[in-house]
Amino acid sequence: MLQAMLAAAILVAAPAVAPDTLMVFAASDLQLPFGEIVPMFERFTGQKVVLVFGSSGALAAQIERGAPADIFFSADQGYVQQLVDREVLYRGSDQVYALGYLSLVTRRGSGLTLRTLSSLTSDSVVRIALANPAHAPYGRAAEQALRQAGVWEVVQPKLVLGENVRQAMQYVATGAVEAGIIARSLAGDSALESASIDLTFYDPILQTAGIVRRTGQLDLARRFLAFVTGTEGWAVMQRYGFARPHRP
Repeated sequence: MLQAMLAAAILVAAPAVAPDTLMVFAASDLQLPFGEIVPMFERFTGQKVVLVFGSSGALAAQIERGAPADIFFSADQGYVQQLVDREVLYRGSDQVYALGYLSLVTRRGSGLTLRTLSSLTSDSVVRIALANPAHAPYGRAAEQALRQAGVWEVVQPKLVLGENVRQAMQYVATGAVEAGIIARSLAGDSALESASIDLTFYDPILQTAGIVRRTGQLDLARRFLAFVTGTEGWAVMQRYGFARPHRP
């Protein structure tokens, strides 16, 4: 419901967007780093950027329906490729801009110490937050990791699904659930304790961007993508746990 309301609000507000404003639709795992990168870019260019966050699948659907995005930063490659194939994004504009990773998190001070996915089978863990695997790449990767660890069937009744990975993180941070599997980029929140998840348990998360064909800000969109992956932007991305596009 929230995603639908957001999409409607964006579409209604579209005529009021200034012609020199860049509309960036971005996966929720980018909320913290982009919160720092965008002000830097605005100071550097003198241009205004508007950020819209959500699950990659929900954002892709909104863009295909005509939401006024100029550039799309997905948490995976698949949704971008679909939009390229459907000629919604410029072919050749798609770029893997970062590798993302999963973290197992608990609320700081909860008394729980969870270091492996098998620890989620404990009776002390009643609820586990994930982003919805149906449309959130980090939720899909979390499900894959749980299956690979051999605990999916046991923990499935405990799952609480967020609309996106940011919401899953908030469930843990507020104590609504005992544990969560979220993006590493969000696991540094001061309310959380985190542990890394074995990289062999899930496919590489190839975070990919693409430019929307109907944009009127083609040059600005290219400049923003270059800034994110350039020296200043990448210093922020790396601090939030992203890696350059190669598997470490």
